[in-house]
Amino acid sequence: MFENIYFANPQFFWLLLLLPVAVLWYFLKRKEQTASLKISSIEGFPKSSLLPKLKPLLFAMRLLALAAIIVAMARPQTEDISTRTKTTQGIDIVMSIDVSSSMLAQDLKPNRLVALKKVAAEFIDKRPNDRIGLVVYAGESYTKTPITSDKAIVQKALKEITYGQVDDGTAIGLGLATAVNRLKDSKALSKVIILLTDGVNNTGFIEPQTAADLAVEFGIKTYTIAIGTNGNALSPVAYNADGTFRYAMEAVEIDEALLQSIAETTGGKYFRATDNKKLEAIYDEINKLEKTDIEEFTYYKYEEKFRPWVYLAGALLLLEWLTRITLFRSFI
Repeated sequence: MFENIYFANPQFFWLLLLLPVAVLWYFLKRKEQTASLKISSIEGFPKSSLLPKLKPLLFAMRLLALAAIIVAMARPQTEDISTRTKTTQGIDIVMSIDVSSSMLAQDLKPNRLVALKKVAAEFIDKRPNDRIGLVVYAGESYTKTPITSDKAIVQKALKEITYGQVDDGTAIGLGLATAVNRLKDSKALSKVIILLTDGVNNTGFIEPQTAADLAVEFGIKTYTIAIGTNGNALSPVAYNADGTFRYAMEAVEIDEALLQSIAETTGGKYFRATDNKKLEAIYDEINKLEKTDIEEFTYYKYEEKFRPWVYLAGALLLLEWLTRITLFRSFI
């Protein structure tokens, strides 16, 4: 009954201390207010009625009425709190992901591509108020998902990314240019590309630096991530007869200078992920660097609950008065 009930004026509950004082006063004064007569015997008198013994009920009703009035004065009410968030500065993000065969290298567990997809999925979940799109590239590039606020679509598309969807190779310039093309018409105040690769630009008809200049022209910041351990990694080197990859230790070659240049040119930042934990830390850092401005509005709705207590007090006082002038009239 009293769940979610709040009192606007709880200080009035101090008045409840008057109730035991009133009870004490009543019992002390009761004998003084009752006439008495000493006689030797009550034989011959009719047996006393039950009503005189019930007379304290009149005082009890007054006392309960007073308690109800005090509760009403404390103003019981329910509080309904609702919040609404408004994104005042949204961010449009495109994740450009290398899906070349070297992304199957097993220096990250179980391999680079699977590790990336896991971390990228967690990153997407942490950006509920932004629009996100996906671009995949190897020897060619294409848009997997245009920028959208529907995270379910983005997550589904991310899960579907596998090796072999485009020709092999590492066209970093194409991967970046395609991402720029997805963002160039965006009206967002902040536009960001997260470009990930594990190799060296070795194909494609757009130079990476040209794509970086395009990003600058459209006000797009680029974070570059090089993924791969230092030294050698167990990498796919050939196909077996059954179509599976044959693995061997291969030197990890990443054009870090190029990735640093792209990041510096566009106002972004360069990162190197040498293991799973480092990759997770990089995406966490990007998540902290790119803050979305959000306004939160809190609405309070109060519903007064004092009226039933006023009605109860009135009913008790009316009942006490009616009882006093009817049933107990002859005893007053």
